[in-house]
Amino acid sequence: MHHLDTVTFTLFLIFSGAAIISTAALFTRQSMLVAYIVLGALLGPFGFNILKKVEIVQQTGDIGIMFLLFLLGLNLHPQKLVQMFSKMTWVALASSVVFALIGFGLGVLFGYDVTTSWVIGLGMMFSSTIIGLKLLPTTVLHHQHTGEVMISVLLLQDIIAIMVLMILEMVSQGHVSFGRISLFIVALPLLLVFAFFMQRFVLIKLLAKFDRVHEYIFLLSVGWCLAMAILAEVLGLSANIGAFIAGVALAAHPISQYISENLKPLRDFFLIMFFFSIGAQFDSHYLPEILAPAILLAIVMLVVKPLVFRFLIHQVKETKPVAWEVGARLGQASEFTLLLAYLALSTGLISAQASCLIQAATLITFIVSSYVVVLRYPSPLAFSDKLRRN
Repeated sequence: MHHLDTVTFTLFLIFSGAAIISTAALFTRQSMLVAYIVLGALLGPFGFNILKKVEIVQQTGDIGIMFLLFLLGLNLHPQKLVQMFSKMTWVALASSVVFALIGFGLGVLFGYDVTTSWVIGLGMMFSSTIIGLKLLPTTVLHHQHTGEVMISVLLLQDIIAIMVLMILEMVSQGHVSFGRISLFIVALPLLLVFAFFMQRFVLIKLLAKFDRVHEYIFLLSVGWCLAMAILAEVLGLSANIGAFIAGVALAAHPISQYISENLKPLRDFFLIMFFFSIGAQFDSHYLPEILAPAILLAIVMLVVKPLVFRFLIHQVKETKPVAWEVGARLGQASEFTLLLAYLALSTGLISAQASCLIQAATLITFIVSSYVVVLRYPSPLAFSDKLRRN
């Protein structure tokens, strides 16, 4: 029926279904993020097939990640960010190497070839930006050191992930473009310089002149975020990095807090779409074959990641409580893991079965890690009133 293909009907299914399943999740003390993923799996092409086309939902959901990182940037002063990056670079690099080697070893253990095993290993390198920050209370995210440490590690991982995806794509094409790699290295400084000049000579003046027109502030901030995201993609970076830099550029201005508060509902709208699309794209056809290795891979990551992060973060002079909490909050795979699985499959580097293995392990870590965090640490979705923080 034609009316079942409309945007209105799609939004009705996603948000009405999310409201119903989220109610059940809250009664059973489960994470609402998990509810969105489950809903996507039920309604998507590999479930009841009610929504057959999830590509648009996925693209819409990706905007949620951009807005999330834009809001993070709004609360990080550039000087403080540089200090944290210099401190956490070693943590991000060392942890990525450890997780890649462990994932590669498990891939070989499961009987996959070298290429597939490396793809599995590369996928295990990263932690989820969305889950890590969505479950972090606003007070911790904006005003406490734990939030700064997490953001630094996650953004450094994003940079590594972009390079991995770029190299993987070039390998699948049979050649490595050093010109493209050079452009990537130069692109980030160029983007930073552009953001600095725009902030100093354009944005600040416009904000000062029209700061009482709230609708204009909304339009300007959203336009600036999306413009930087597009520019970053043109330069070979990711839209997420561009959006984050857009936020950092405004962080020193007093109006940044107003922008941050007013964009939260818009961010949440798109993030629900994002998690729905994750569930909808999961192909359950190979699940009986890969379930056991996927569970084993997920368990290893869920155990090893917090321990490795705890050790490395403590080595850079962070306190043990901070190291333990950051490790627990980063103890899962990433959205980049799913993207890597899709890319490797589409380019013929891995089989559909191997891609399903990576996706299943990633979703398991999402679910279990979310449950652990809301059970043990302050969170907007915490089970107990004592731990619930907005």
